Amino acid sequence: MTASPQAKSGSTRLPRPARRLQLLGAARDVFVAQGYHAAAMDEIAERAGVSKPVLYQHFPGKLELYLALLDESADELVRIMSEALSSTTDNRERVPATFKAFYDFVAGTNEAFRLVFESDLSNEPAVRGRVEKAIQDCADMVSQFIREDAGVSDAEAHLLSIALVGMAQVSARYWLSTNQQIPKDAAEQLIARLAWRGISGWPLTAS
Repeated sequence: MTASPQAKSGSTRLPRPARRLQLLGAARDVFVAQGYHAAAMDEIAERAGVSKPVLYQHFPGKLELYLALLDESADELVRIMSEALSSTTDNRERVPATFKAFYDFVAGTNEAFRLVFESDLSNEPAVRGRVEKAIQDCADMVSQFIREDAGVSDAEAHLLSIALVGMAQVSARYWLSTNQQIPKDAAEQLIARLAWRGISGWPLTAS
């Protein structure tokens, strides 16, 4: 398919930040649908309605474009996790809120979670480093509450937090792969109950 005259001419002129958002949206659609290796810059430019030179003005190459999207998706995950953890001071409510945040991220309409957890470029150090940092950032936030409330060592709190983040991530992706046979709210509550029954076994430390 050939690009439209509008695309060839660089499309309607937009402010640079707006153009960048437009290009990222088009790239997300292509990368999610096809993966990194099968995606083509020509297709991304065409989907965005711009010429390839316009695309390259914002991103020098396909990897840089992919990493920009990955940063955006990883930051979104960390942000919603932080909001969930700080949404209440009651741990009985904090645990389900945290699992809901993960399920919300995985169930997002743009499927951005695939860039973080199902990348076909996971052997690329820059990609692997970003994914590991996002998981680590989430675990560090969870670990802080476990350490403060459960009376365990830093190492124990970190191990528990990694386990909880892993449980949320794997169960949410599995739930999605089953075509949501269990309603989302029921699924996240089910896994949150499992996690709460385990983590609530440690008493709160004295204030």
